Amino acid sequence: MRQFNAAVIGAQTLVGQEFIKLLEERAFPVNSLRLFASDHVPAGKKLFFKHQEITVQELLPQSFHDVDIAFFSSGPEVSRYFAPLAARNRTLVIDTSSYFRSDKEIPMVVPEVNIEDAKLHHGIISTPNCSTIQLAVVLCPLHKLNPIKRVIVDTYQSVSGKDAAAIEELNNQMKQVMDGQTAVIRVFPHQIAFNLLPEVDVFLDSGETREERKILEETRKILRSPEMAVSATCVWTPVFIGHSQAVHVEFTHPMPPEEARRILSAAPGVRLMDDTTVSIYPQPWTVAGTNECYVGRVRQDTSHRNGLAMWTVADNIRKGAALNAVQIAEEMIKREWLSPKG
Repeated sequence: MRQFNAAVIGAQTLVGQEFIKLLEERAFPVNSLRLFASDHVPAGKKLFFKHQEITVQELLPQSFHDVDIAFFSSGPEVSRYFAPLAARNRTLVIDTSSYFRSDKEIPMVVPEVNIEDAKLHHGIISTPNCSTIQLAVVLCPLHKLNPIKRVIVDTYQSVSGKDAAAIEELNNQMKQVMDGQTAVIRVFPHQIAFNLLPEVDVFLDSGETREERKILEETRKILRSPEMAVSATCVWTPVFIGHSQAVHVEFTHPMPPEEARRILSAAPGVRLMDDTTVSIYPQPWTVAGTNECYVGRVRQDTSHRNGLAMWTVADNIRKGAALNAVQIAEEMIKREWLSPKG
């Protein structure tokens, strides 16, 4: 099998470290791996890949001359500046930041949904927001058989979506509150321990948050349904790993819950976990560290004859970011759309 020189940009972030773990776990055909610092973490730290110690380097314009694939897990400003430089060096960029998602010339890909779009790249491929990935993987097989007219989704997002500092803050605040102390707030606008915050990303003039707008725009783009009505409410929860979603879908025609379960149970990237007689349904605690998007509580939406309601959970760091990007590269290699520079 052909071997590729790979790089991870933002190697010290939660997503960057997940990239390193996945490249090893999935036996990705790596000839050499280079690790680069993110925009807010200095270089110099040593990380391990296949029992070898690799020093995290400073990212420079000339860093891509011998890199075939670069996985970006740093901030949008790093992607804005460095991704085009990498592409001009004939390095394939797969970017998990938000910077290129609205660019009509850059494909945004979820392998289970629209892998064919990856062929349209000009050196850069974007991945959607973690919540959009999870939603699209579940909706796509249903949408193909019964076009969706409207989606209402409420997301319950884990603090890892804000990276390691948010996990540390939740951990510290829980101890502080249990000890009768005042919670120290640095990352979130309010105390997150034992609390819910309906403020994921910044508020827009419309009253939506940017996260909620991302879900609307990206879901339409991924499912190629520009007229689909999408409404989202996004909430930070005191959970370490795993995003949950309450999803209400209006189809063109009625769809019995039994049919939806049958479709979802056979869909790629989806794991059906739905037996309410014994309280079986997806939970962030049990889904963390797994690769699929889990679905449960599939039932008739009593507010609409063509509607279904369901509950989904996925690991936001894994499938919501790093795994989705690695799967894109794997599929491109498998389909011979990608070759080493040499």
